Amino acid sequence: MSRWNIAGRMGNTIDWRHLPSIYIVANPPSVQPAKAATTTIPIVFTTSLDPVEVGIVASLSRPGGNLTGITSLNVEVEPKRLELLHELVPAATIIGALVNSTGPNAETQSKNLQAAARTLGVQLHVLNASTERDFDTVFENVVQLRVGALLICADPLFVSRSEQLATLTVRHALPTVWQGREFVVAGGLMSYGTSIEHIYRQLGIYTGRILKGEKPADLPVQQVVKVELTINLKTAKTMGLTIPPSLIARADEVIE
Repeated sequence: MSRWNIAGRMGNTIDWRHLPSIYIVANPPSVQPAKAATTTIPIVFTTSLDPVEVGIVASLSRPGGNLTGITSLNVEVEPKRLELLHELVPAATIIGALVNSTGPNAETQSKNLQAAARTLGVQLHVLNASTERDFDTVFENVVQLRVGALLICADPLFVSRSEQLATLTVRHALPTVWQGREFVVAGGLMSYGTSIEHIYRQLGIYTGRILKGEKPADLPVQQVVKVELTINLKTAKTMGLTIPPSLIARADEVIE
């Protein structure tokens, strides 16, 4: 009987030398270790990185080797997140962007957000955190810099600490937008990003196709383009914010 193994989020330790399965679903940052461990076991991954640029696959249309997967728009839509945050808190002329300075997207994220900030006419401070220990320092800097709103950039470190970050933003009464709905469910104010449900639906489809005999090399890397806007009205009330009706009307989900 075919069995498959799921490689989890950041912090999980997996001994790839003794894999109990013939099939792997790998999430960042497990993709590269999984690729390095085997050239024969099929691997399906999900990532917000450009898988060609970081060397995961040869091309999107013909990935080659034993890997294929699903990519999301969570990095590409960050300027749109900044636009939504500005619409939510137009009085905030100084906005922070939390970036993992050691992440592969850090330079692109900072550059794109600075350009978007200039277009919106706001000042942007890039705040760096490469470990969980940096979070408290970041929020101390937010106060000192008089940051009126915060954008948390897409990064596996932040994904793995979404509840902690939600708690910190509420504690500091800091209007914040992030990529994942789980951040809003945990008490964060707003999220705008690729639907996790759609990502894992596509992963499941590819899982089934490979288990039925198709080869990863023949399955093009797919990009999930559906994005969702989620707003927590309870958190907005706690922060003394009034959500513009235009934002509520466009939201896919409103938590009350």
